[in-house]
Amino acid sequence: MPTFIKDGWDAVTSIPHLGTAAILLYVAYLIWLAGYILLQKREPVATLSWVLSLAALPYLGLFIYYLFGPQKVQRQRLRRGRARSGMEQYHAVCPPDADCNELAKVGQATTGLAPSSATEIEWLVDGAATYAAILEAVAEAKHHVHLEYYIFTPDKVGTALRDALVERARAGVEVRMLLDAVGSARVRKSFLQPLLDAGADIQWFHPSQLLKPFKRPWLNLRTHRKLLVIDGLVAFTGGINITDDEDESLRDDAFRDLHMRVRGHVVRSLQLVFLEDWIYATNSSRTEFNVPGLFPTNGPSREAGRIQAQVLVSGPDSSWEAIHRMHVAAIHEARERVWLVTPYFVPGEAARMALTSAALGGLDTRLLVPKRSDSILVTLAARSYFDELLQAGVKIYEYGPRMLHTKAFIADDDMCIVGTANFDHRSFRLNFELSMMVRDPAVTAELERHLEKEFETATPVEHERDRSLWRHLLPEAFARLASPLL
Repeated sequence: MPTFIKDGWDAVTSIPHLGTAAILLYVAYLIWLAGYILLQKREPVATLSWVLSLAALPYLGLFIYYLFGPQKVQRQRLRRGRARSGMEQYHAVCPPDADCNELAKVGQATTGLAPSSATEIEWLVDGAATYAAILEAVAEAKHHVHLEYYIFTPDKVGTALRDALVERARAGVEVRMLLDAVGSARVRKSFLQPLLDAGADIQWFHPSQLLKPFKRPWLNLRTHRKLLVIDGLVAFTGGINITDDEDESLRDDAFRDLHMRVRGHVVRSLQLVFLEDWIYATNSSRTEFNVPGLFPTNGPSREAGRIQAQVLVSGPDSSWEAIHRMHVAAIHEARERVWLVTPYFVPGEAARMALTSAALGGLDTRLLVPKRSDSILVTLAARSYFDELLQAGVKIYEYGPRMLHTKAFIADDDMCIVGTANFDHRSFRLNFELSMMVRDPAVTAELERHLEKEFETATPVEHERDRSLWRHLLPEAFARLASPLL
C-alpha cells in the first residue's frame, strides 16, 4: 500500500468518536431521506421500496434517487391555454358531436381533452405497413409535418423518413421534430444536418443536465409518445417507433406491434398534444402557433365523424394517472369481455383487482404478454402475478418468438384503447404517454379480428404448470418486490 494512502487512512481512523459520528450521520441521512420520499405521496409500497433500497446504499442511494427518483413537472400554465390554441370545446361539459358518457367525462376531467370524433381510423399492423403509410402521408404534406418520437434511430427506416422530411422541408413545408434525448440518443447532428440545412426545426425532450449542478436531470421522465401530425388533417400514433427493430421486412425478429392512422376532428386534439410538448420542451411562446393551417377551419378536420374518439394523455405533470384510471374504469364498466395486450405487465393493486373481479364475474377476460420481453426483470415481475389471475379465471397467453410490443385494450364490442402506454408503473406515472380511446363497433371489431389471431398463435399459460423454486418462484418474487421501482 502506498505510504500516502496508509498515512491518510491512519489519520481518518484516529479521529475521536468516528464510528459514533458515522452512525449519527447515517441515521440523520435516513430520517431526511425517508421524510423527503414520504412527501412525494406515492403508493405506500413504492415509498417503502424506495426507502429500503436507498437505506441499503448509504449516500450512493441519494445520488441514485437524485437521478431516477420521482419528479414532478409543472405544465398547468400550458394546459390553461388550450382553448386559445383552437380547442374551442375544451371548456364544454359535453360537446354536441360526442356522446359524453361517464367514462368520456372522466377522460376529459383528467386530461383536459374533450371527447371528439374521427371520420376514419385505420389499423396498421407491424412496421412495414406503418412506415409505408407514414412515408406516403409525408410526401403529400402541404403546410406542416409535426413529429414526436421516443426512439428515432439513424438506420434504414430512420434515413428513409429523414430524407422524405428533407424533401418536404425544401418544398417549403414547416417540419418540426421533437425527439426524446434518451430514447433517440443514437441520433447525431451529422445525421440531422440535411434536415437542419433544409430548414427543419429539431428539438430534444429533456436533454441531459448532468453537467448543470443546480438542475435535476430528467433521466427518468421521458416522452414515450409516438405521434405524427400532417397538415392538421391526418395523424399517426400507436406503439411503433422509427427503427429497423420494428420492420419485419428487414428483420425476422422485429417487434410485433400496432399503429393507427386517424382522420377527422380528433386530429385537433393530437395536434394540441404535440404543440403542448413542443412549447414545454422549447420554452417557446404559445402565440407563435396561432397561425392558419395548424388547426384548419374547414375541411375534413372540422367534420363530425361517425367514430367517437378521445385522446388520452398522462405524465408526471399530473397526479391523476389518466390512462391508468381510464383502463381501470373501462374494466369496471365492461359487461361481456376485457382483452388486454401489453409488452410490460406490472399492474398496481387497482388494476389487478379490476381484472380479477372481471374474471370472477364471468367476463371473457384475457391477457396477452410476450413470452420474453426485452427486459428479463419485467418478464419475471409479470409472471409473479399469473397465479392470482389464473385462479380468478383470467386467460393468459404468452406471445413468441417475436417480441410483442402492442399496447391494446378491448372492452365489450364497441370500445377500445390503443396507444403508447404499457400496463406498468413507468407508463402510468413517469413517462409522458398518449393513447386513443375509441367507441365504435366497426373499428373495435376490426381490432378484435387482429387480436384473435394473436391469441390463436400464442401459448396459453396453464395454472397447474411445473414451477421450480430456484428458477421461477424466487426470481419472480424478487422481481415483484422491485416492481414499484420499474
